Amino acid sequence: MCAMLFPRKYQAITIASILIILSLIILSFNLKRPGEPGFIRKLVMEAASPLEAMITGSIDGIRGVWKRYIFLVGLEEENRALKRKIETLTNELVNYRESYLEGLRLKEHMALRETHQLPMTTARVVGKENSSIFKTILINKGTSEGLRPGLPVLSAQGVVGRIIESSWNVSRVLLAIDYNSNIDAVIQGSRSQGILQGGGAMGCILKYVERSEEIKVGDAVLTSGMGGVFPRGLLLGTVVSVDRKDSGLFQRIDVMPAVHFSRLEEVSVIMPLEKEK
Repeated sequence: MCAMLFPRKYQAITIASILIILSLIILSFNLKRPGEPGFIRKLVMEAASPLEAMITGSIDGIRGVWKRYIFLVGLEEENRALKRKIETLTNELVNYRESYLEGLRLKEHMALRETHQLPMTTARVVGKENSSIFKTILINKGTSEGLRPGLPVLSAQGVVGRIIESSWNVSRVLLAIDYNSNIDAVIQGSRSQGILQGGGAMGCILKYVERSEEIKVGDAVLTSGMGGVFPRGLLLGTVVSVDRKDSGLFQRIDVMPAVHFSRLEEVSVIMPLEKEK
């Protein structure tokens, strides 16, 4: 009969519900008349107990899942806040480190000024042209700061090049490795003189050194002071190869520049003396 009244899939739930209702009715009745529970009440209690335990367990499970969900939501928000804080601190650390490194580089330029006892001004590199033909950089100072074409440009490592044109606030510097660059040079050890010409990606070539001169790999190449552009004794580079096999009066000398041109960020410009202005 139960199968006729209720579909098969709802029979278990229906029976359990009826047992719970009967249990509550009997419990309510016995509360008014305390005493030993009857057989039927005992039977209902036995039948309803597992179902009540299951319902209670389900409610506790749902409550636990909800609490874990709330906890995970809070944890996720906390993680996002921590990530934002880490990003902020990382950016600050990068900025502090960048300022520290810039301070070290500027300190080197100050030491350069004290070493050579020459009037200098420091400028920042704001542009580079490293095509196969031209090797130049732009710096953020120009005629308004007293810069003009022909002034020598240095880094803490050595000679960078010379200014070839200036506007009010920007100047273009011809690098020592440009093919159009020619600097009067001298070998520190032998005192042999020549012209250091730019060789592009190959570095530089020291030209017009006679074959009879004894030049060694590792010799330092300095500015000779001739030509009236670069003061005497500035480091240009180091001899990396010497070739006397070719016929002719002069030997071929390859020079590695002292300056890492791809890493330039600040440079020092040697300013003209008062009497030269």
